[in-house]
Amino acid sequence: MSRLPLARALALLLPVALLGGAYASQYMGGLHPCEMCWWQRYPHMAAIPLAVLAFATKATPKTSATFTALAAIAIAISGGIGLFHAGVEYGWWEGLTACSTTPTGGSASDILTQIMATPITRCDVAPWSLLGISLAGYNGLLSVGGAVAILALLSKKGRHA
Repeated sequence: MSRLPLARALALLLPVALLGGAYASQYMGGLHPCEMCWWQRYPHMAAIPLAVLAFATKATPKTSATFTALAAIAIAISGGIGLFHAGVEYGWWEGLTACSTTPTGGSASDILTQIMATPITRCDVAPWSLLGISLAGYNGLLSVGGAVAILALLSKKGRHA
């Protein structure tokens, strides 16, 4: 029996659920996204139409599997960004200059310009966590894990198991 239907379903449900959670935390929970939070959303936004195309082409299994794999890759990219973002939040490495640094040197006017250009929500501060894991961390873990599961289901061993 083919595992393609399960892979397809996971490729659609995972990004829908994670984006739904992100938007719920933003609009109902008041957690405004930083720049890197937005970067994590874009691959999920790409994965959804790819997964829909996988469903639309289910009569042609190879094409459907290709769209499912592309959705999984997009999901994995979001997970990679999420893991990088979580590392910035935990202080494991430095974030991107535009997203998480504090103003440095220069005249008072230069410092004021840097402050005004700094995002309201900083990327290096986790606004929420559960069991010590931030939203970016959960996105990273769930996205990478989900992408691996989808690709495993699409593998030759997974398709004929």
